[in-house]
Amino acid sequence: MAITSVGIGSGLEVEDIISKLVALEKKPLEGLQAKAEKIQTKVSSYGEIKSLVSTLQDAVSKLTLDSGWNTLAVKSSKESAVSVSVTGIAAATSFSVGVQKLAQSQSTVSTAISAGGTIGSGQLTLEIGSWNAGVFTAGTAAAVNVTVGATDTLAQVAAKINDSGAGVVATVLSDASGDRLMLRSKETGAVSGFRITTADDDGNNADNAGLSRLAFDLAQPTVGMAANSYQAAQDAVATINGITVTSAKNQLVNAVPGLTISLNEVTPAGADALITTTVDKEAMTKNIQEFVDAYNAVNTLLATSTKYDSETKTAGDLQGDGTAVGLRNSLRSVLATNGMTGNVFNSLSDIGITMGRDGNLTVNGAKLSTSLDDLENVKKLFIQRNADGTATGLAARMKSYTGEVLSFDGLLNNKTDALARESDRNLSEQDKVNDRATLAEARLRKTYTALDVKMGTLQALANYMDQQVSQWNKKND
Repeated sequence: MAITSVGIGSGLEVEDIISKLVALEKKPLEGLQAKAEKIQTKVSSYGEIKSLVSTLQDAVSKLTLDSGWNTLAVKSSKESAVSVSVTGIAAATSFSVGVQKLAQSQSTVSTAISAGGTIGSGQLTLEIGSWNAGVFTAGTAAAVNVTVGATDTLAQVAAKINDSGAGVVATVLSDASGDRLMLRSKETGAVSGFRITTADDDGNNADNAGLSRLAFDLAQPTVGMAANSYQAAQDAVATINGITVTSAKNQLVNAVPGLTISLNEVTPAGADALITTTVDKEAMTKNIQEFVDAYNAVNTLLATSTKYDSETKTAGDLQGDGTAVGLRNSLRSVLATNGMTGNVFNSLSDIGITMGRDGNLTVNGAKLSTSLDDLENVKKLFIQRNADGTATGLAARMKSYTGEVLSFDGLLNNKTDALARESDRNLSEQDKVNDRATLAEARLRKTYTALDVKMGTLQALANYMDQQVSQWNKKND
């Protein structure tokens, strides 16, 4: 007798029985899945902790650098004429700047030819150098030759000059009188002037016809563009506290150490711009506040994650986690432990930064501002090191500690690796439970199938016996 559905032969609710027995076999999954969820919550928490510790390290790094304490506020009394920026290590100071000349490039223009017309063939030789009383002194760059064809227009000549890399910029100006070639040296400064000589195919380089019309040589002031008005190349000339300084550009770089002075306009005699550089306490206060905020963010997260709230009877995600508790205590210890003695400022509280009962830092702005008037000693509090290189400054110690914590084999990476291994073990245990449940289900189905077959056989035998007894009774009646 074939059993097509488990339970038919026995009359039992076999599917329900198997389902409940398999559910009992899977019961351990509930605990394992709950544990897996807690592990992932811890992984997420440590990811956030790692991010905040990295932010803290960035903040303290600014306070370990000399540049973080050399920030200056710069002001010019004539910003339109003279502006200044800090581009290096500079000191607080003040000085006057007068501008007598602005640096400029040499520029000139040719006489007009018919629009779209040709200028003549031959070769232009362009040289970069300086002019002095009509005498040209070539610079270090090699002369550049530009060949001009008989059919070349001024636009084509300009393109060839620009493509030659001769240090001269060419443009064509078109107006009612025709086309003119405008030339300008690419750089400013007296050494960036240019001379143009020609080898005119008409055989005459001084007839103001053909290609010689594009010559520029002050030794031949009646030939070509030299006969027209032009702007001479010149250096910027300025005075700093009455001392004359020159520059090929309209900038004085490190004429005053750490500063770049931009010359924008000529100043009238006796109307110099007053430049003042002062310690930028606002920028330094901002850097210190960023450090305080970053520290408080880490401390608050660790405190919240590890505490037990007796009122709500809920535990933080990392409550009882030794690594998190230890990290919080270590961070506080770095700020509390001080290897410095005999300094004006030996602790954060000395400059107006105090730690509350919750471990967070609070800044007394007025006291910090007053302390920053003694900048060198505030700086020493944060970045001082011993002769052997050991960090004793608060920021230096914090940077060193956070670097260790964030390193490849540091506390945070080791913890997340441990959580990853714990997660893998948990998933492996879940797989084992599921495998056991699958085997148990197969075993139960095999057992109940055999029972069904047996019960079916017995039922058939019982039916047969009933039929025989019934027939015997009919015969004996």
